[in-house]
Amino acid sequence: MINHARLLGRFLRYVQIDTTAQDGSTTYPSSPGQLVLGKLLADELREMGLKGVEHDAHGLVWATVPATAKQQADRPLPVVAVNAHLDTSPETTGKNVKPHVIRNYAGGNIPLAGDASNTIRMADNPELSRLIGKTLITTDGTTLLGADDKAGVAVIMELVHTLIEHPQLPHGPVRILFTCDEEIGHGIDHVDLAKLGATVAYTLDGQGACEIDTETFSADLATVTVRGVNIHPSIGKGRMVNALRAAAVFIDRLPKTELSPESTDGRDGFLHPYTIEGGVAAVKVKVLLRDFDTEQLTTQADLLRKAAREVVAKIPGCQIDVHIAKQYRNMATGLAKEPRAVANAQEAFHRLKRECRLTIVRGGTDGSQLTERGLPTPNLSTGEHNPHSPLEWTCLEEMTAAVEHLVELVKVWAEK
Repeated sequence: MINHARLLGRFLRYVQIDTTAQDGSTTYPSSPGQLVLGKLLADELREMGLKGVEHDAHGLVWATVPATAKQQADRPLPVVAVNAHLDTSPETTGKNVKPHVIRNYAGGNIPLAGDASNTIRMADNPELSRLIGKTLITTDGTTLLGADDKAGVAVIMELVHTLIEHPQLPHGPVRILFTCDEEIGHGIDHVDLAKLGATVAYTLDGQGACEIDTETFSADLATVTVRGVNIHPSIGKGRMVNALRAAAVFIDRLPKTELSPESTDGRDGFLHPYTIEGGVAAVKVKVLLRDFDTEQLTTQADLLRKAAREVVAKIPGCQIDVHIAKQYRNMATGLAKEPRAVANAQEAFHRLKRECRLTIVRGGTDGSQLTERGLPTPNLSTGEHNPHSPLEWTCLEEMTAAVEHLVELVKVWAEK
């Protein structure tokens, strides 16, 4: 039923549009390519025959696949929304993406043609051993691929096309929502839940296949501002206070062998200093605070403030301000209020005779904030691997499996 060639063509078309999010941008969306991709998707949806497709002023794309199932007298048909984001991570460029298609993968390491130093190694990607004979798509090693989240975009678009081609499939209204700037924390800034009108939603932004993400990190962002005193170095003795040195001491006081991304996995949280900018007079350090237990974010913030006090005591004349901003919260609490969100996704896998796994995300999705705002939104697999990296790759068969799961999922919701 699923058109594999069409799905692959969509994906290859979408990844070649540069939609890299730009942190610190004053525009929304933060990069013009997101508007280009959004317009393309809106046009394609209209070409499929959907009415009322909207590409709004914020770059979001809205559409509805009308119900084919008969509404029951005692209850309206549930409205299922599916979501993916148009932007790609600013951590690696998404400009001039040159996707490479490997058909009938024979196994072994995959050297990337554009950068001899980059190789996708089986030792680092054990899942490759299960995908021998499949179709893989990689980068050329100089950019990311953009499967996060254009695999999700392609999967949703193929879902729409499949439902339209097969009106005999019974389903309720299916709402389509493509968002912008998820990678920099602004994915649902302009999402009106009343307008969406959904009973449940699913983000298509997950790794591998047959996984349902039911928990995410809770997340805050710390902006640490270190202020010193700048003066010409020729007369700096006893007068200069170098904010760069103070910032270095501050970072050095943060945990390294615990509470760092390099030393944690599973359900362990972390503190992650990831950007630093400035000079002698002032430096800003951004630090990610992450934990599945939301209360631990307060403990992490206290640790940052303690380190700041110690540095101020050690380096007279410097000042350090720690500002904490809320980002998103673990979706587990919100999902518990609507158990059908996960149960129906499991049932769809069961009907397809596929084993599925309930998993956790050491990160966040648009679903984290949607769930917190009252719309239960688990995250589903779309075949992503090594996101945010020039070693990123995806598997066509896993993307196809994601479309098949969605088709079954909307049928389950129409029945229950």
